[in-house]
Amino acid sequence: QVQLVESGGGLVQAGGSLRLSCVVSRRTFSSYVMGWFRQAPGKEREFVAAISETDGGTHYAESVKGRFAISRDVAKNTVYLQMNSLKPEDTAVYYCAARNGPTATRSPLAYDFWGQGTQVTVSS
Repeated sequence: QVQLVESGGGLVQAGGSLRLSCVVSRRTFSSYVMGWFRQAPGKEREFVAAISETDGGTHYAESVKGRFAISRDVAKNTVYLQMNSLKPEDTAVYYCAARNGPTATRSPLAYDFWGQGTQVTVSS
């Protein structure tokens, strides 16, 4: 079993920055693909970013490319989402997810474990 615990959400003005953290409770953290998703009220959960286990490659939704950066610290079993130039439309609950597989994917159905989510609110 893998447990994921997110932190770092909050209220920020448009143009500001936040860094989300996700601590993974499994020693074999490096064998998973890690992803970030978000869900706004009344909307479906959508892909934000993922980092690949095989080559460390990163993948982003078009809406956040150039503004967000995903990274991980294997020694700390932690994955991060640095969010810059935040916009009101980035407001959502952000979820960390882990996929037991070699390739990153944008579908939430492909991820096996989820955190509880952390609220990000961007005011205009």
